[in-house]
Amino acid sequence: MTGLPPGPPISNVAFDFSGQSVIITGGGRGIGLELGRFFHQAGGTVYLVDFDGDALAQAAQEVGCRSVMSDVSDSASVQSVVDRVVADTGRIDVLVNNAGILRDRVLWKLTDNDYEQVMAVHAGGTFRCTRACVPHFRERGYGRVINVTSYTGLRGNPGQANYSMAKAGIIGFTKTAAKELARFGVTVNAISPNAETRMIASIPDEKKNELVAQIPISRFAEPKEMASAAAFLASADAGYITGTVLPVDGGISI
Repeated sequence: MTGLPPGPPISNVAFDFSGQSVIITGGGRGIGLELGRFFHQAGGTVYLVDFDGDALAQAAQEVGCRSVMSDVSDSASVQSVVDRVVADTGRIDVLVNNAGILRDRVLWKLTDNDYEQVMAVHAGGTFRCTRACVPHFRERGYGRVINVTSYTGLRGNPGQANYSMAKAGIIGFTKTAAKELARFGVTVNAISPNAETRMIASIPDEKKNELVAQIPISRFAEPKEMASAAAFLASADAGYITGTVLPVDGGISI
């Protein structure tokens, strides 16, 4: 595949999340795993959340984080995660809504299950996890929510009507939640990644090369390159930024 060499090593020396509790959904692999690694190395007490127990256990061991199995499409399961974190640490400071699945097919071949499962995990998971954390954010007068959306949510992509709809919904949710929660000291933002994950790896090389050609920086990011953007939006220094979608996409959205 054509493209520039990988980006430089990522440093977390500018961030300090000591004493803070961080929940990251979809933490078993990819972007979620790398965010967990970053926040953990920056001093946070990190809870990786995933439906895949094997991947989750391996990720937690590799990174040194705590782990909680959960299905973010189920409200009771989500609440159990929040209850566990609060019982352990007495607080929730940062929530990263990263969990996602793919059920790709052209529109006329999408089934109800293809649509409903993708919406339930992406959009529904973002809603349920945020809602469950809000009482604790309000009680402390502080909170940071980082949602993971996609360029596809703005521009669409053939074979991903369900995914595009879910990711567009996350953008609308981000802006609405930002307006509702600002008075409680809570910011809600999103990042829009363009990273080499399992989703990208499943694309045939020829199609992948076509996609790379559209990226001004001429490569997909490594998952770890999403970490600094998420950490900045989760930091105290970003307290006057809310309701924004930060593209971390090598310029493809320009």
